[in-house]
Parts: sequence; structure tokens; C-alpha cells
Amino acid sequence: MQTDSSFTFVLFGGTGDLSMRKILPALFEAHRAGGMLADSGKIVAVARHVADRATYIDWVNEHVKPHVSKNGVDETAWASFLDRIEFVKIDLGNPEDFTLLRDALSGRPGIRVFYLATGPSLFVPICHALASVGLNENSRIVLEKPLGYDLKSSNAINDAVGEIFAEEQIYRIDHYLGKEPVQNLLALRFGNVLFEPLWRREWVESIQITIAEELGVEARGDFYDNTGALRDMVQNHLLQLLSIVAMEPPHSMDSDSVRDEKLRVLRALKPIDPRDIGKVAVRGQYHAGGIRGSAVPAYATEPGVKPDSTTETFVALKVEIENWRWAGVPFFLRTGKRLADRVAEIVVNFRAVPHSALGASALRGGANRLVIRLQPNETIRLYCLAKQPGEGMNLASVHLDLAFDRFFREGQMEAYQRLLLDVINGRLALFVRRDEQEAAWRWVEPILNEWATSNKPPKPYAAGTWGPAAASAMLAQHGTCWLEEEN
Repeated sequence: MQTDSSFTFVLFGGTGDLSMRKILPALFEAHRAGGMLADSGKIVAVARHVADRATYIDWVNEHVKPHVSKNGVDETAWASFLDRIEFVKIDLGNPEDFTLLRDALSGRPGIRVFYLATGPSLFVPICHALASVGLNENSRIVLEKPLGYDLKSSNAINDAVGEIFAEEQIYRIDHYLGKEPVQNLLALRFGNVLFEPLWRREWVESIQITIAEELGVEARGDFYDNTGALRDMVQNHLLQLLSIVAMEPPHSMDSDSVRDEKLRVLRALKPIDPRDIGKVAVRGQYHAGGIRGSAVPAYATEPGVKPDSTTETFVALKVEIENWRWAGVPFFLRTGKRLADRVAEIVVNFRAVPHSALGASALRGGANRLVIRLQPNETIRLYCLAKQPGEGMNLASVHLDLAFDRFFREGQMEAYQRLLLDVINGRLALFVRRDEQEAAWRWVEPILNEWATSNKPPKPYAAGTWGPAAASAMLAQHGTCWLEEEN
């Protein structure tokens, strides 16, 4: 991940929550590691509510520093990191201010990266303003989600940005693709002869993908109430993880080889008939409950949320892939807020043995399963059956555990750190291509449309539980259940 390339990293929304919690801490970790960022590389923060660089550095010290380095901050590294940071005050609503940015970037060597950590309504105006002062040449642009509200609005943004930046200049970020276990999923499948022959309908009974959050909408009530879990999590994160799990082996790990295979999965998703949405999709909304012993309010009483809101905070889906490898294998997707635990994981349930001389326990589904946990503790576990000590042939579940923090001495790279380095180094494989995004929107639109016109409210669930009972009932119809373990 080392680079000798000079760069200028321009951060729009330099005082925003994403910059504070993720982007600037990730850049610091790359700086602190040594050799990952060229010595000549600079970070130019852009904001309008800060007077000058000195004031911005004060803000970084106060708000960003607490989010870096869990084991404490190396003050020498922190001081040299601050030396990389410059500041330009710009009103994004005034295109003439971009001449200030052009002048600040004039004569700098290397690639320019523009990171748009702003609301999507500003993507197109910023791109037009950059083009008006010639800053779209020899540049890369990073777009945060959500990229649009539906297929039509997503295409409108992509069309407008695509008139200014070529597709190979556009980096649509999905931070789940940068997580270490997702990378290890690729290594597991395509670097070992053991798993790939089993990774198909003959041996896999079902697959679950869960992204569960304990948090509610926090201070994002206005945004979330106009978005919902399907747009916020399923259309991007969950479908991207599904495509990684289900894709065919690429001929190499170059950008388009990987993304071509993901696209084939997204295009093979079985279309959902609006009449069947009630059978394969569950939406829920959290009511008052408790998280880890503390009372939490109902979604409808959160600040910024309409009291009569029908926005979903929970989604569970049954998905099918119509291709040779996966025909007949159900993929169950689940995400929600105010659930019983914070966890993101992929569970591959393998089929039971066809005949057992060892008793009924060897015939139950899911006895052999692979659990790839993305958060909070990143691990890969392979479960199988073994004989319990003592008399008789009594079987019990045991597992092999690859815990990365115990196995590898060097610390794991955070997702944003990996992805930002990929942008600087021009690696596109872990970023979403436009045709992938369009395929994902096209698949979820029937659900969005049905829920928008339906008179049925979301199913209630108490905060601190695992969501509506209907989500478990959907799996029970297929003889399985959600994996819900302690961390």
C-alpha cells in the first residue's frame, strides 16, 4: 500500500461529521504508519464556517484528535500530520469562490483528489464549479452515498458528473468493501482450493447477510425519515456484500475484472413481483424499548422525525440469484436500527450430510457453517461437528477461529484508510461502477414503489430486540433461522 506519488487531497465538507470521525483519522493513520503517503502529499480542507487555517487546525485538534489511534496519539506524528493540512474558505454556493481553490492548487505536482463529504445535492454544483476553473483535469473525485433517492435521481447525478469526469475518474465509495474480512472473503474463496468447490448450490443451503445497529437515527432524523433502511443500507452495502459473496472467480484482481463479476450477480437477481413483496420483504419500525439497560425512545418521537412516519428502520429480504451456481439457494438480508446488538456478518450455511450413521444431530441443517464477521470483532469461523468426550457418539458443535488481531502482529487497516489509499493510488476495484449502481437501484425499485403506495404501516418491534417476528417467520418457512450469537 506504499506510494511515491505526490498528491493533493481536497476535502469538501472539511468540518463535517464524516471528516471528523472517518476521513481525517484515516489519513492520519496512513501518515503515522510511514511510507503510505508521499512526503509531498498535502490535504486541503474546504469549508465556509471557518475563518482561516489556524482556526481550522484548532478545530482538528479539538474534534478529530479524539477519534484517532485507540492506543493514544503519537504527538510527533500528529504534529507532522497537521503540517500536511492547508485550508481554503469557500462558499460552495458561490462558484466564483472556486478561483480561490484553483489558485491554492496551482503548480502542485501529482494527482488531485476531490472528496465530496457533503450532501448529494451539492455533488453536481461542486463538479460544475470545479470544471469552470479547469480543476477536473488530472483529478479523481470521490462520491459518498447516498447517490440519489431512486434510479431516476441516481442517473441524473451520474449523468451530470459524467459530463465533467470520466468514469475512471469517479470513485463511488462504499466503506464496507474496504473492510478486512471482506478482503479476506476474496482470499478465502479464490486463494484456497478448499472452499471454492463447496461454494455453490450443491453444498450451500442458505446464506445470511446481516448489518445490525444498536444506535437509532441520532441527530439525522430529518435525513433518515426521507431515506429509510432500504435506501440507506440495502441498495448499497448489503447488495454489494451479496455480490462479493456470490460472484464468479475473476480472471484477475484488476478493477474491471472484479466489478464485471459483481455486476453479473446484480443482473442475475430474481426480479421481485410486486404481488410477492409481502412474502419476501419485511419492513419494520422500532418502538420504545431498552438498549443495554438504558431506555430509548420510539423512532416516531426522535427529533426531526414526523410523528406519523411510515419510514422503515428495519428491512429483511429473501433474495434469489438466477444463475447456474446459485439457483434455488435463498440469500437472506437483514439490517436495522435499535437492534439487540451491533454486528455485521455473513453466514454461509452448508447442507447437512445426505445420510448419517452418527445420529440425527449430524443431519440438521447449518451444522456446518462459515461465519465471516465484519464488526465489531473481525473474525472468520468455520463450524463443524465433533464427538463429545466420554461414552457414546454424541456430537457437539465446535469451531475453528481465525481472529485477525491474534493471528497477525501488525494492526488491521481501517476500511476508510484502505479506500483513501486506493483513491490516491488509482485503484478502482473496491469502488462501485455506475452500471453496478444502476442494477442495484433497478432491483430495489419495485419494493420502494410498493411500500410508498401501500396502506400497511411498518411492523413494530421493540428497541433492543432483533426486529419484527415476521423476519424470523420468513426464515422458518425455509427451515432455518437467523444466527444470533453473543459477540
